[in-house]
Order: sequence, then C-alpha cells, then structure tokens
Amino acid sequence: MTLDPVLEGRARALADAGRRLLGIAGSPGAGKSTLSAAVAAALGERAVVVPMDGFHLAQSELERIGRADRKGAPDTFDADGFVALLRRLRAGTGTVYAPEYRRDLRNPVAGAIAVPPGVPLVVVEGNYLLLESFGFGPVAELLDEAWFVAPDDDVRRERLVARHVTFGKSADAAHAWSHGPDERNAELVAGTAGRADLVVRTT
Repeated sequence: MTLDPVLEGRARALADAGRRLLGIAGSPGAGKSTLSAAVAAALGERAVVVPMDGFHLAQSELERIGRADRKGAPDTFDADGFVALLRRLRAGTGTVYAPEYRRDLRNPVAGAIAVPPGVPLVVVEGNYLLLESFGFGPVAELLDEAWFVAPDDDVRRERLVARHVTFGKSADAAHAWSHGPDERNAELVAGTAGRADLVVRTT
C-alpha cells in the first residue's frame, strides 16, 4: 500500500513533536494492519507498530471461561493490560516490550515488539481503540490522534473470509465466522467512528 501524502504528512507532524501515539482503528478486516505498516514504512526507524491484538486472552483461557466461540469480542481481550502498556509507551522511558498476536499459534506472544525510547511515533492499531466500554474507555485519551479506517463493507468481509481460510478454516467455516462473530464486532466498532480525528476511506 502506498501511503496517501496527506496521511504521511500528518504522521510526520506527530513524529516531529516527540513521543506520540497514533491510533488506527476500524472493524475486523478494515485494513488497519495494512495502513499501519504503510505509515511505519514511510517513517522508517521513526515509527513502530504496536497492535492491540497482542492482548487477546490465550486460547486456553478463552476455552476455560467459555468465550472461545466469540474470540475477538471486546471481552476476550486484556483491556487493562493494554491501557497499562499505552501509559508506558506515552512515558517513553526505556525500551518497552509489547506482545504480538500470532495467528498461526492462535495465541499472543509476550515481549515480541521492542519500542526503544528514541522512537517518536508509536502506531497503535486495533478494533476497540475508540470503544468506551469493556475497559477500553481510557484508550482514546491516551492517543494523540486517532484514524478510523472505513472500507466498503463487502470488500472488508471478503478479506475476512480469505484471512480465515488462509489460517486453517474451511470456506464454509470462514464465511460463517466472518458473517457471525466478526460481523457483530464490526457493528460495535462502526459505532465508534465518530470519536476519530480522521476517517480514512479506502477502496
């Protein structure tokens, strides 16, 4: 993805101001990771991407508490842990290690992403950055700017189905999950777009 010059300008302005957190929110399959990677590529060593997905509860814990059948819903994340990480990232003292989610393992991996103190821009991406409930309420105020990615919904669903197939689901199971749990989460996330500083329309 080639980053739009206007978006690149906004990202560079944030980085020029010192340690700043740019949030990139959107529904499942919206293209948050793609846009975040494009921002990081444009800024090089001046930006690091930290995905919210690293705070997924472990698969074993989701099974224990009976939420594995709706993995990805807001109450299947460690929201308090995520908020604590953002506060450490804002402080910018010392290297902070963030977790990442490994789809091949279906689990998060701790300490996988290093954020050195000299990196001025941390790009935080995730579904629930602008959600006011389920423990995510403090997130928005910890971000210096928030973008909401809003593609065509049919395209977004097609991406989700393809992603699920890539990581092991049958075509039927991928369609059912994309139009079931993922769609319910997407409807919840869509209601948070009004809290964003900028809505990014993608094709």
